[in-house]
Amino acid sequence: MRAVVAAGLLLLAGPAAAQADELGAARAEGIVGERYDGFLGFAEAPTATAVRQQAGAVNLRRRALYTDLAQRRGVSPQEVGITAGCALLARVRVGEAYMLQDGVWRRRRPCDPAPVPGYCTGG
Repeated sequence: MRAVVAAGLLLLAGPAAAQADELGAARAEGIVGERYDGFLGFAEAPTATAVRQQAGAVNLRRRALYTDLAQRRGVSPQEVGITAGCALLARVRVGEAYMLQDGVWRRRRPCDPAPVPGYCTGG
């Protein structure tokens, strides 16, 4: 299922170029980040309404993908989201924010490995 989820996420990877720039900048600043459940979240309140709208649009597309995949696989959308979260957390870049299951927002530092929880690797 991980490969199917990862392929689907690539399809959802980007909104239009201008939006991607705004959302990408907010991610690089640590305002918007990946959550363990496969959705974007706000580590800090965004000042730009467009960033909130763009993150919401990405989350709507992700929710639709997770629901569709869950129906086809006979699992819950939450399970698909958490599986997607594993792939998305692995792509968090230095300086970007992320949230693990403990609900704490962190920022990846240059010396940190990718923030992939043990349940993602079977460990």
